[in-house]
Amino acid sequence: MASRAGRGPRVWPLYAGGFLGPYGSTMVTPMVHEVAAGLHGSVTAAAAAVTAYMVPFAVLLLVSGTLAERWGRGRVVRAARLVFALVSALCAAAPTMELFLLGRAVQGAANAFITPLLVAAIIDLVPGERRGRALGWFAGMQAAGQGFSPLITGVAAAWHWRLAFVFPALLAIVLVLLPPDAAAAARRATGAVPWRVLVNRRLGSAAALSFLSYLGAVGLTVLVVLRVADDFGFGPVQRGLVSAAFGVAGVAAAGPLGRWAERVGPRPLGLVLNALLAAGLLAAALGPSPLLVVVGVLLAGAAVTGIRTIVNELAATSAPSNRGGAASLALAAQFFGGALAPVLWVPLYHLDARWGFAAACTAPLAALVVLLAARSLRRAPGSPT
Repeated sequence: MASRAGRGPRVWPLYAGGFLGPYGSTMVTPMVHEVAAGLHGSVTAAAAAVTAYMVPFAVLLLVSGTLAERWGRGRVVRAARLVFALVSALCAAAPTMELFLLGRAVQGAANAFITPLLVAAIIDLVPGERRGRALGWFAGMQAAGQGFSPLITGVAAAWHWRLAFVFPALLAIVLVLLPPDAAAAARRATGAVPWRVLVNRRLGSAAALSFLSYLGAVGLTVLVVLRVADDFGFGPVQRGLVSAAFGVAGVAAAGPLGRWAERVGPRPLGLVLNALLAAGLLAAALGPSPLLVVVGVLLAGAAVTGIRTIVNELAATSAPSNRGGAASLALAAQFFGGALAPVLWVPLYHLDARWGFAAACTAPLAALVVLLAARSLRRAPGSPT
């Protein structure tokens, strides 16, 4: 069964589901001015929609994976997607900024019970020799969600910002009607799911890398939109196109980076990719032309896809008896980093636009230190050496 799933369409709903969470996290960034005007609020309040999504997402991820392993993945994923669709409609119809931000918070909470279970399902379905490629494609779809979200919402905002919430609502409904592979999604633990197995160095390294990668990546997603508007006068659609380069690079790099991960292992690949992410952030922050900014976004999109692949495998293989819990903890770290990014980097950007933006490259540089210190990282048992 696992080998057929690795080759055929049985895992494609898992990849499609990986698109939805990152899409929702950054979808408001290219239309903050339109949301603020439409709801008679400030741009700062509208920009807080990113944090409103990520904070409950990150907090619930601390427990969602383990709880879902106990309750059964299938029912949890379907219920969470239905809630996600309903609150997307609430965001579209919200008459006030307060209700809009509440809807965003519930979107994030619902997704906490989706994404880590998809990672755990891929690990269960796909054999070790194909796992890097499978996780690479999942990470590529996550990059596509993060990168194409500003493009799709930017185009929608050209007509009306409320239309931007139609697409994620429809996608969530489609995925409810086409649930993931039953053998993985419907898995339910036969006994107590242990929490103590989540305390291990492998998962700790994965969580640190996850936090730092998203601290830099979401910084890029938010700040590049501000920069191309301020420095080059780009409108919503143009800003969305620049951001979409992140997703294009992620999808293009997914397969090659997955195969590379299978060959060299997490530590050497992680060192290369975090250096590449730092270079991409610097190019996007300091590049004197839109072309160089796009080059920086492309580099960062490819790097983050590879880093996600590493993190997902390190986490989900660190605790075989509680894969969902381990994946959810690593994702919690990722989205805590994402929630912190606007709060940390936007004020620095306003103090000094280019160098404030460039400061975000300290996140992947710190990840290099983590990788250099984690000399014990190896491929998981059952994976190729």
